[in-house]
Amino acid sequence: MFSFFKKKPQPETAQEPAQQPAQQPAPDAASEIFPALPESPAADSTKSTSGTSGTGGASGISSIVPAAIDAPARQGWLSRLKSGLSKTSSNLTVLFVGAKIDDDLYEELESALLSADAGVEATEFLLDALKKKVKADKLLDAAQVKDALRDLLVDLLKPLQKPLVLGRHQPLVMMIAGVNGAGKTTTIGKLAKHLQAHGQSVLLAAGDTFRAAAREQLAIWGERNNVAVIAQESGDPAAVAFDAVHSAQARGTNVVMIDTAGRLPTQLHLMDELKKIKRVIGKGLAAAPHEILLVIDGNTGQNALAQVKAFDDALGLTGLVVTKLDGTAKGGVLAAIAKTRPVPLYFIGVGEQIEDLQAFDAVEFVDALLG
Repeated sequence: MFSFFKKKPQPETAQEPAQQPAQQPAPDAASEIFPALPESPAADSTKSTSGTSGTGGASGISSIVPAAIDAPARQGWLSRLKSGLSKTSSNLTVLFVGAKIDDDLYEELESALLSADAGVEATEFLLDALKKKVKADKLLDAAQVKDALRDLLVDLLKPLQKPLVLGRHQPLVMMIAGVNGAGKTTTIGKLAKHLQAHGQSVLLAAGDTFRAAAREQLAIWGERNNVAVIAQESGDPAAVAFDAVHSAQARGTNVVMIDTAGRLPTQLHLMDELKKIKRVIGKGLAAAPHEILLVIDGNTGQNALAQVKAFDDALGLTGLVVTKLDGTAKGGVLAAIAKTRPVPLYFIGVGEQIEDLQAFDAVEFVDALLG
């Protein structure tokens, strides 16, 4: 039987927002919540305005998996995925049309994989495995070789396919990071909708205190999804995260998603700030954050792999979200990530609409990639 995580009193510090005792769930006077959550006996004295957000939600453990949407919606998603990956797939699929199984085919395939940003390591791995399979199985037809490549790609990407498991902690605290322009805030809004569809109540924290209008952008997503947003007009993002965790504890909210300001891995002082946010969250709730997600722009290719390495080394990533795969010629970067730094890939996005962000499925992805 699963038992929910219980909060523990935390030691006071003089340096960080965690100097408040853990049993005090109130944000300070500079924080505000909009729209407001319903009042509860355990609620703090935070200033609130009109508005509602569901609380309570599903109990027990569940997962967000591809089967969560119905068949017609899934077919629509697969169509958009295939269309979105067409620029990546076109150079790959054309190779197998009437091709002879010889060194020229392997050279062309190598070029196509590298052009798709699969990376040197993954490309060499796939080619070596493909040559061995062609020889061992005595494959003579180009279509058979294509099917063999499909199977190898699925096997390579399969370890990335892990569902986001809900209900493990109360609240489940998710910290969202990424570089500027990757789509963090938009992804948070879409994820909030997914979580609500799985019976979860959600609280958002506007931890991006640097980018102009970031707070307002997250508030708009909160209004769309009818969930509360904790924000400060200025101040320490770690304090915003700390306040959000304790507000969620007080109200029995299932999931807290904490937005952070975009930053490059080379900006060491900003990477250190992320470490501080993570540390302060842990002082607000032991073992939190339970999920640390990196949002990646699929158009960045090999640079995406560099981002995964840098953020993983700094924070210990638990999952990835790859956005903007629609129209990119660099979809092969997932193979590079799988081979070099196989952090679970929870979601991929192929458009601007909420339904365009779905749980990653290796078979679906490869089928869309190879047609």
